[in-house]
Amino acid sequence: MSLPQRILIFLFTSLLASATSAQTYPAKAVRMIVPQGAGGATDIFARMIGLKLSTRWAQPVVVENHAGAAGVIGTDLVAKAPPDGYTLLLTYAGSQAVNQSLYAKIPFDSVKDFAPTATLAVTPFFFVSGPKAPAQNFKDLIAYARANPGAITYGSSGNGSINHLLGEMLKTETGVSMVHVPYKAVAAAMTDVMGGQIDTAFASVPSVIQNVRSGKMRALAVSSSKRNSAAPEVPAVAELGYPGFDVNPWWGILAPAATPRAVVNKINADVAEILKTAEVQAFFRQQGADVYITTPETFHKQLEDDVRKWAVVVKSSGARLD
Repeated sequence: MSLPQRILIFLFTSLLASATSAQTYPAKAVRMIVPQGAGGATDIFARMIGLKLSTRWAQPVVVENHAGAAGVIGTDLVAKAPPDGYTLLLTYAGSQAVNQSLYAKIPFDSVKDFAPTATLAVTPFFFVSGPKAPAQNFKDLIAYARANPGAITYGSSGNGSINHLLGEMLKTETGVSMVHVPYKAVAAAMTDVMGGQIDTAFASVPSVIQNVRSGKMRALAVSSSKRNSAAPEVPAVAELGYPGFDVNPWWGILAPAATPRAVVNKINADVAEILKTAEVQAFFRQQGADVYITTPETFHKQLEDDVRKWAVVVKSSGARLD
């Protein structure tokens, strides 16, 4: 048998194996790794989409939280998992696109070691304050911070997290001095905002919308260029005199690199069908998010673009983790 014939047979066999794996996938439980703690937007979205996929696939989709190191621990777990579609990563731009620039050494490549599979939603962040904050609205708080350098504190889910970088962006845009208070998880920061231990924080809309609605904390502004439909009374930072401020991160599912393309395509198609349902769209709207459906190719390009964009922000902030 000639070499060209052997190559053709190998290619045909590979394509047949890929198609077969997609037809039988999933044949067992799927792990969905969340690289953040429970209670945040990533966890909320994972548990909803995991439940819907479990029903659609007639196989359990088990959500596991592996928090730590700004998302690196859980992300690395998936990067090193077998590329068979049975270990997936549900994450967001603030972890996947930022960590590549944030860490001097990182055990994976945020783009090359993953197969971007399906986007779920985009959602902005609220800039929130607690009942003891020295101002009742965004403009008054910025004025207070300008008159009292270093008097205002803002919490985050850790050094280099998107919550932290948003605070640094706000400081740069407004020219005020605020003190960063890092936490291990955003839920702990929110508890201290409500309790008055810290003044403010940026938090994804889904993770705080219920506390805002109940009056336990106040949403001073939203990070996207336009107001959010879940809370149209909250102004955008961009409309308050800072038109360049626009952050509206994506959430999505990634698989290990080398996962069969047919499996990636099946997950993408099944997630898209779930996202098109009125029930799921209403769920995301209630959380302050917009459904975001893309192809794996579009998702891959967006991830590459976001890694480059956030590298500039990280460099400007001076944030660095070893």
